Amino acid sequence: MPVTMDAYDRRILALLQERADISTAEIAERIGLSQSPCWRRIQRLKEEGVIRGQVTLLDRKKIGLNAQIFAQVKLDAHGRSNLTEFAEKIREFPEVLECYVLMGSVDFLLRIVTHDIEAYERFFFERLSMVPGIQEVNSIVALSEIKSTTVLPLPGDV
Repeated sequence: MPVTMDAYDRRILALLQERADISTAEIAERIGLSQSPCWRRIQRLKEEGVIRGQVTLLDRKKIGLNAQIFAQVKLDAHGRSNLTEFAEKIREFPEVLECYVLMGSVDFLLRIVTHDIEAYERFFFERLSMVPGIQEVNSIVALSEIKSTTVLPLPGDV
């Protein structure tokens, strides 16, 4: 259920999405509120679950994760009955950054990062392909990144 937000809330969220380390004082100044009401709004947005957390985003290539692979996973009939078991196993793999359940010809889409293609090959043969219930994996290697963002579009005026 969406949370009711006004223009101040949306402007706070827009600023925090761009820079999570921005101070409450700076946010308040930039949106035209005093610091205390701004702080209360941020706390309310956290309590309501709109703000799930604050993280530091890393440049994957600068830490040696040069390969990005999208894997389409199809489960066999037995595997489909154990979707929860498959999901739990996938959560154990730090290489898998995202996992989505799909409708259509495949069951899951995984976004995976590794050092290089050889590291992905090892991950695939030694870990991913060993997950029970997998019928087929179609791996797609991303050659370059055109757009990558964590900034969500906010409804209304920002």
